[in-house]
Amino acid sequence: MIWALVIVAGALLFYYFLFRPQQYWSDRNVKQGTPIPILGDNFWTITGQEAMMDTVKRLYNRNKDRRYTGMYQMTLPTLMIRDLDLIKQITVKDFDHFVDHRQFQAEGADPLWTKNLFSLKGDAWRDMRATLSPTFTSSKMRAMFVLMEKAAQQYIDFYLQKNKDVLDIELKDSFTRFANDVIATCAFGITVDSLKEPENEFYMNGKEATNFAGLKQTMKFLLNIAAPKVAQLLKISLFTPKVTQFFKDLIHDTVKMREEQNIIRPDMINLLMEARKGRLQYEESSETQDSGFATVEESDIGKKVQVKKAPMTELDMAAQVLIFFFAGFDTISTMMSFLCYELAVNPDVQEKLRQEIDGTLEENKGKISYDVLNKMKYMDMVISEGMRKNSPAIAVDRVCTKAYTIKPERPNEQPVHLKPGDVIWLPIAGIHHDEDLYPNPSKFDPERFSDENKGNINAYGYLPFGSGPRNCIGSRFALMECKTLVFHILRNFELTVIAKTTIPMKLAKQQFNPAIEGGFWVGYKRRQNVS
Repeated sequence: MIWALVIVAGALLFYYFLFRPQQYWSDRNVKQGTPIPILGDNFWTITGQEAMMDTVKRLYNRNKDRRYTGMYQMTLPTLMIRDLDLIKQITVKDFDHFVDHRQFQAEGADPLWTKNLFSLKGDAWRDMRATLSPTFTSSKMRAMFVLMEKAAQQYIDFYLQKNKDVLDIELKDSFTRFANDVIATCAFGITVDSLKEPENEFYMNGKEATNFAGLKQTMKFLLNIAAPKVAQLLKISLFTPKVTQFFKDLIHDTVKMREEQNIIRPDMINLLMEARKGRLQYEESSETQDSGFATVEESDIGKKVQVKKAPMTELDMAAQVLIFFFAGFDTISTMMSFLCYELAVNPDVQEKLRQEIDGTLEENKGKISYDVLNKMKYMDMVISEGMRKNSPAIAVDRVCTKAYTIKPERPNEQPVHLKPGDVIWLPIAGIHHDEDLYPNPSKFDPERFSDENKGNINAYGYLPFGSGPRNCIGSRFALMECKTLVFHILRNFELTVIAKTTIPMKLAKQQFNPAIEGGFWVGYKRRQNVS
């Protein structure tokens, strides 16, 4: 009798903790799939059978007749939003109900993560967004462009000195080194050459901070997503103590030196020091989309001048610079890697862009500037399509912060009552590959973003930098970095297919970050008679 009770109790507990949570959406009359116990809809990704980008597209396409569907990030119920009008409603019109992102780590577990702009919540996020927004205006980007172009020329010179007709290049490794050098100079005021010094301290710490390759790292990342309190209990941090201390010390030493020696430099550390003193104000741009089609507009939250907030500490500064590093090191280098791969396998697009580059150089006597780059229409079309086809942000979340009801609009719908803490998902990769929005979505076609065609693109069907007030604050910086490097590469080299190039593209299944199986291999073929 006792054993029977134990078995029944065990079965009930097994059902309650493993199966019951994954009926969350079906209990609310929301269409969902059949999630795997514990692993949910992440099963194929966690077991290395499917790339995360393909998972997002598959989940997006499984219920095409629905405005939203239920899914499970391991055991976490998540509502995937498919309808563009509903995305606009949630991320813009009713933003006050969805202010926050998911908590990737328990509060206080790692201050460098929990204090950064991405992780901050509510009023703390509003204050920090308003504080940092002036850092990313067009005028500040113009000042940083000088630093960025020096890094790009340093990158090009390294390969020109190889004095070979064709160089085999693994783009992700090459571009993370360039991105590292850009962040070093534009954020920290440090000159680094990560191609000549491949194991410099700055690069090695950045690589360690952003490494999510392999099953162990993927599980570590997903555990922090699905069960942050368990991760805190087990002391599983996103960053190692060594990485955390490195960035803390770097900020402290840099700020101290600049204050003592009155050093002023057009970089992020200087802008954060100015923000800490309340000297930065948001500057409206007189140009529309001055950085290109993908540039996101800053909301009124970011444009506020008077903000009630506690003084910015060095820890706050370190947290913001680290998230900037996190995004710039991996996300931007991934974006550029996919883009240059596409240019190598689409030589007609590459040649048209090269002609624009050569023409721009001739018109401007061999010089370029932030404004000159932003006037290059085909360059912007190419990069816009690159971020459409291979967006480095494959999905983005929001957390319900105030009770909210999604009202029924279709015969198969009932009201969906969301409570604080419920998570929604914007499936960017799925939307960007929706054939109803982008015919033949697997084709790399910059003409989608021509003057004649771009007006047909729904703003909420193109989300490389997210949507609404919580969009990516660094869109101008990312676009400037990408345009600058692509400009210099095609000025000096032709991107070619080599034996190691994976054709057709196959997404890597053994890592969380988007990548190509076997690496992003292309050839740099040196152009002749380039001045």
